[in-house]
Amino acid sequence: MKAQLKSLDGAVVGDLVLPAVFEEAYRPDLIKRTVLALQSTRYQPHGAHPYAGIRTSAHSWGSGRGVSHVPRLKNGSRAARVPQAKGGREAHPPKVLKVLEEKVNKKEKKKALRSAIAATANEMLVRSRGHQFDCLLPVVVEDRLEGLQKTEDVAAALQTLGMYPDVQRSKDSRKVRPGRGKLRGRRFKQRKSILIVTSAEPLRAAMNLPGVDAVSVTSLNTELLAPGTQAGRLTIWTEAALKHLGGIQE
Repeated sequence: MKAQLKSLDGAVVGDLVLPAVFEEAYRPDLIKRTVLALQSTRYQPHGAHPYAGIRTSAHSWGSGRGVSHVPRLKNGSRAARVPQAKGGREAHPPKVLKVLEEKVNKKEKKKALRSAIAATANEMLVRSRGHQFDCLLPVVVEDRLEGLQKTEDVAAALQTLGMYPDVQRSKDSRKVRPGRGKLRGRRFKQRKSILIVTSAEPLRAAMNLPGVDAVSVTSLNTELLAPGTQAGRLTIWTEAALKHLGGIQE
């Protein structure tokens, strides 16, 4: 499988042979499992204090008063400590010891990553995610892209490559989240746009563009390639980054 190598001005400067990973079969089931497992590592453990509702002065009155034997607070008659009484502790509260992280087999995780990488070259999958572009996939750019220092230079390069409309699509999609989530640190929702994969360091000049993510090839994971478990993200590869993909086989 071959791809065109493009310069920053959009001109084709040569052809190159893609790594075998781009011929991997599309496995949406494995991709979804892997992405959900990655997201589960960020879950916030929550639960009641182990002694909540137990540290109390309540004790039973015993027999002879014509009332139940539930523990009652001192200097009062309200029941406490037992879950079946009004004002008692919670019966089965959430516990911080619960294991929230999901596990995925190593071979399945690697296969899902290879499948997500191959999906970036599938035009039908990329367009089904809503991406807007006017170029052939996969998009491979010369290594000069990694040396850009200004956001305006990256934006100009995306314009000449025919991919900037997708950045504008992400910018226009920003809106206030419905519901209570807007009060909990996630006020806005915004569509994902281009993923830029470089060889060594992430392209910091691209990180301020709306919806754009920049990552080194060694930090690549399935969630970046398939946001929301849906594979086919619009991705830019540098020539040096492709050389590192040869090791992602088995």
